[in-house]
Amino acid sequence: MQVKDVMSRQIVSIGPEAPVLDAVQLMLQHRISGLPVIDASGNLQGVVTEGDFLRRAETGTQRKRARWIEFLMGPGRLASEYVRVSGGKVGEVMTPEVHTVTEDAPLEDAVHLMERHRVKRLPVMRDGKVVGIVTRSNLMRALTHFALAEQPVAAGDAAIRASLLAELGKQPWAPVGLINVVVTDGIVKLSGALTDERERQAIRVAAENIPGVRKVEDHLVWIEPHTGVIVEGPGE
Repeated sequence: MQVKDVMSRQIVSIGPEAPVLDAVQLMLQHRISGLPVIDASGNLQGVVTEGDFLRRAETGTQRKRARWIEFLMGPGRLASEYVRVSGGKVGEVMTPEVHTVTEDAPLEDAVHLMERHRVKRLPVMRDGKVVGIVTRSNLMRALTHFALAEQPVAAGDAAIRASLLAELGKQPWAPVGLINVVVTDGIVKLSGALTDERERQAIRVAAENIPGVRKVEDHLVWIEPHTGVIVEGPGE
C-alpha cells in the first residue's frame, strides 16, 4: 500500500505572514492538530502545530529558567525562543524543519518517519508541491476499512491447522517444534511447551486470526527456568 492510498487530498494550510490567531482558529475549526505553512508560490515553508502554542506570552506559559542556565544558553538561543513565544505571525512560530513523504512512497515509510520523529502528520509531496497530508487518523481509518472488509470464507479444520503452522513458521519467536496443534470443528487446541511465557499470547493471537477459528483452547505449559515451576495455560 502506498501513501496516496490513505492520504487526505483536501489540504488545510496557512501562509507564513498570517496572524497566529488565524492558525489557531483554523485548527479548531477543522479539528486538526497542525497545518502546513505554504507561501504564495506554493512552496512548503514549515509546519505549525499545537505544540508551537504550548508556551506563549499571552497565556503566561513561557519557560522560566535560572539566570545561570540562561547564561549558558547564550543570547542567540534566548532571542530565538522569545520570537517563538511572542511572535504574532505564523512564520515566526512555525517549525521550519519539515519531514515529508512522496505520494508513491510505501505506507511503511510514512509510519517509520512518524515513529522516528514523533510527529502526527506528514505533508505529501509531488514535484516539490504539497498534494496531500497523511496523519495518524488516516492510518486508523485505513485500519477500520480493512477490518470491516468482507471476511474470508471460513476454512476447514485441516486448512486452519496448516495456516496456523505456516504463520508460526514465519515467526522467529515461535517454538514451532515444541507446539502441538489440533483443530476440531473450528476449535484450536494448543498443547506443548513454551520457551518464554510471553509467547503464549502471541500464539493465541496467531490462531485467532485464522479464518474459521471459533475458539482457542490453550493447554500450553511454560517451565520457569530459575525455579522449575510449571505454568499451565488457561484452557480456553
